[in-house]
Amino acid sequence: MNEELEQFIQEVKSILPWLLAAGIVVAGYHGVRKYVRDRRAAAAESVSSAYTTEELEDAAAKFKGSKAEGVLRLRLAKSYFDSANYDSALEIYESLDGKAPDGFADVVAVGKAQCLEGLGRFDEAQKAFDAFAEANEKSFLALTAKLGSARCVAQAGNRDKAIEALEALKESVGDDELSKARVESTLEIVKRYEKRAERSLFEAADAAQKQLEAEGAKDSEKKPAAEAPKAETPAEPAAPAAPEAPAKTE
Repeated sequence: MNEELEQFIQEVKSILPWLLAAGIVVAGYHGVRKYVRDRRAAAAESVSSAYTTEELEDAAAKFKGSKAEGVLRLRLAKSYFDSANYDSALEIYESLDGKAPDGFADVVAVGKAQCLEGLGRFDEAQKAFDAFAEANEKSFLALTAKLGSARCVAQAGNRDKAIEALEALKESVGDDELSKARVESTLEIVKRYEKRAERSLFEAADAAQKQLEAEGAKDSEKKPAAEAPKAETPAEPAAPAAPEAPAKTE
């Protein structure tokens, strides 16, 4: 009996390392799965809870490589765009070109065109807007692209052509009141748009100096003229003193 027990103990000892290794593998597998679940949950929460540019930057860096990264970067690009940081927004959109999260490819394409417009690269932006609108007529962003194209035409210096395109677009939307309102709003903006002549920094500085001088001249005209000093009235001469009476003689 003792021999059988000893043999059993020896067998257990021989397989114990394998049992421990198997336990570590199983525990590690479940640990990794829990980590992934927790990470996904945290990433999903960041997608919905991050609002400021700083929060979105931190979240995008923290969850880099996760499925939420793409959506976080898209929100970050929008935040950059809203703050007129078009270069940074364009960099993100270009990095996501062809690698956008599912369902967001149209957002990347139109966002890139809008950044080009914001940077004043109107010809490039117009081509990007037109290419998207032609290839994605049924997209929910097709009208956005067409309006963007018209804006670029106007800003490039051909306002009449932009107005003509918008008038035609207004007719094409039919009874869609929301779309018609969007077209009419853009049309009014384009009609009021006046392209400013490009000036060098020296010309701008000279114009600013002239404006300051003109404002200074206006201010001086408003001030009342200083009163001339009054001439002093000479004092009247004092009356001569009465002569003393002569002394009496005895």
